Amino acid sequence: MEEPGAEEPREINTWDIEGSLRPWVTEADLTQTMGHIMERGRLIVGVDQSQNLLSFRDSVTGELEGFEVDLAREIARDIFDDPERVDFRFVESANRASALANHEVDLIIRTMTVTRSRQQEVAFSTPYLTTDSRLLVMRNSAITGVEQLPGRTVCVTDGSTALEKARLNAPQSRILKTRSWADCLVALQQNQADAILSDDTILSGIAAQDPYTEIVGESLAAESYAVAMPHPDSHDDSIGLTRQVNSTIERLRRDGTWWRMYNNWFAPYLATSGPPPLVYREEEPEPTDSPDNPSETAEEEQ
Repeated sequence: MEEPGAEEPREINTWDIEGSLRPWVTEADLTQTMGHIMERGRLIVGVDQSQNLLSFRDSVTGELEGFEVDLAREIARDIFDDPERVDFRFVESANRASALANHEVDLIIRTMTVTRSRQQEVAFSTPYLTTDSRLLVMRNSAITGVEQLPGRTVCVTDGSTALEKARLNAPQSRILKTRSWADCLVALQQNQADAILSDDTILSGIAAQDPYTEIVGESLAAESYAVAMPHPDSHDDSIGLTRQVNSTIERLRRDGTWWRMYNNWFAPYLATSGPPPLVYREEEPEPTDSPDNPSETAEEEQ
């Protein structure tokens, strides 16, 4: 438990970010940066296993499901022509960057918001999902927004961007820090917390588990999730994998798969204007001997 005002909120820079690598892949990229993945024959992906609708283990089948699990399988489909060639590893929120740095996984798909500070730790793809930060409360709580939070307790996961947003938007509230969002739901149900502050995609998964909860309030911030990979080093420069992931994200936009995935998991709970804009950095022109570039029009880039 963090008492009100115990920590000053830190700025979350989600606007001054560097774009990702464009999704053309040369033979050198495939050989030098994806050779070990191709030789292994499967992709190792760090995910959550309890984030309903995004990445969770089905209690009946025991299989991992959700929007982010589907994304991992689509990446494997494009690499191996087989969506089942994925080895999923559970990674806690606070350990995402270290799991990449230690090469425990090839990439992380776990509600990882792109921020300027995180770009110093990991390499990001172009965003695959945009979210708004809001509150989840019990229906009988009388809480309709952050204005009712002073003197109450807000639950967030430790190490998430939601922690800084709670410090900023609820400076007179106690903050309960947990290891997972599922723990926040339990805290809400047991009256240990009055509200959960998080992204609406995460909150919609929690609301789906408890019909006595609801999402309230205006958006506190808009953020984008991206696939995270390790920065280039002597073990793996990751350039080819980053480009390949971006190629998959663009393919999902073109062939309608993104919309099918979104409608399957989030349509009953959230509205959307569609996939987030492509965000690429300035690079030299695409090599003439590379495969055809599937990149979308420049108007959609930023």
